[in-house]
Amino acid sequence: MKKTSSFLTGFLAMLIAAGLLSSAGTVQAALITIDWVTVGDPGNAADTTGYGAVADSFQIMKFEFQNSQYAAFLNAVAATDPYSLYSGAMGSNARGGITRSGSSGSYTYAVKANMGDKPVNYVSWFDAARVANWLQNGQGSGDTETGAYTLNGATTGNAVAVNPGALYFLPTEDQWYKAAYYKGGGTNAGYWDYATQSDTAPRTVTAGSDRNRLGREHGQFRELQQGSRLE
Repeated sequence: MKKTSSFLTGFLAMLIAAGLLSSAGTVQAALITIDWVTVGDPGNAADTTGYGAVADSFQIMKFEFQNSQYAAFLNAVAATDPYSLYSGAMGSNARGGITRSGSSGSYTYAVKANMGDKPVNYVSWFDAARVANWLQNGQGSGDTETGAYTLNGATTGNAVAVNPGALYFLPTEDQWYKAAYYKGGGTNAGYWDYATQSDTAPRTVTAGSDRNRLGREHGQFRELQQGSRLE
């Protein structure tokens, strides 16, 4: 979708960024695997909107955080769910992809049929920050309250600053903008109008009607990989 200066994070889809790790590409971990894309050209110029300048190279998730990954996170840390990491809309709404069973203290979570590789919906900034903490602390039974962010039980309010030295964190607006729109290949390469690596608006098709051609011609799947903006 065409870029704007408005920033959407968490509520429709979730992306995690990372400092450059010792080995790029796929990072294997205890419960989930994340594919990363390196965004280089540090010190690039901003777009005419004022966004997109980033001083350092970083990595961003190749795909948005999926229902299967979030369900694994919930099963690891939310048997009681004191921080409301699960939203009822995930189970009741058609756009949600996760169900919850049991009672507090023994909650379990499962992915809906055909929803495992779709982006998780109905997550807040604080939910995403807790995922970053969990990744920072090695997944499994890793703590959700400290690590990349010091949350101290907060579930609402202003976003918390990332802690120095964090390896996993929510991308800043400039990082997200650069990953979505920057052409790459130098520090003054410019920006695409659309997150499909094009200045031409992508056409609309019915979902599933022509998936291969859509991906080849318009890079729609790249938009999911590298971020998008809504007008």
